[in-house]
Amino acid sequence: GTQRLPRAVGKSLAMEMILTGNPITAEEAQKSGLVSKVFPAEEVVNEAIKTAEKISSLSKIAVQIAKEAINTGYETSLSEGLHFEKRMFHSTFSTEDRKEGMTAFVEKRKAEFKDN
Repeated sequence: GTQRLPRAVGKSLAMEMILTGNPITAEEAQKSGLVSKVFPAEEVVNEAIKTAEKISSLSKIAVQIAKEAINTGYETSLSEGLHFEKRMFHSTFSTEDRKEGMTAFVEKRKAEFKDN
C-alpha cells in the first residue's frame, strides 16, 4: 500500500501506481525491483521450485538469519539494520553449519549442512 510500495519501488513510481490505479507490466515490476525475476507463465512453477530447492539446500539456520536480517533492516534505519546484522552474524559463530560452510569453501567442496 501507501507505506511499503514507495520503499520498494521509489516514491515516483509508487505515486503513479497508487494515484492512477494503472497496473505495471511484469518487466516494469522487475526493473523497479518489485519482483526479482520474470518468466513466461508456463515456466513460473518450475522456476519457483528450482529457487526453493536452491534455498533448501543451504543451512536452514543461515537462511532464517539472513531472512530475518533483511526484513529487520527493511523496517528500520540503516544504522539499526547494520547493528542487527552484526549481532546475527556473530550468533552464527557457535553453529556447526557455519564451521561446515567455511570449511567446505576453503576445501572447494559442496557443504553438507546439518542445520545445527
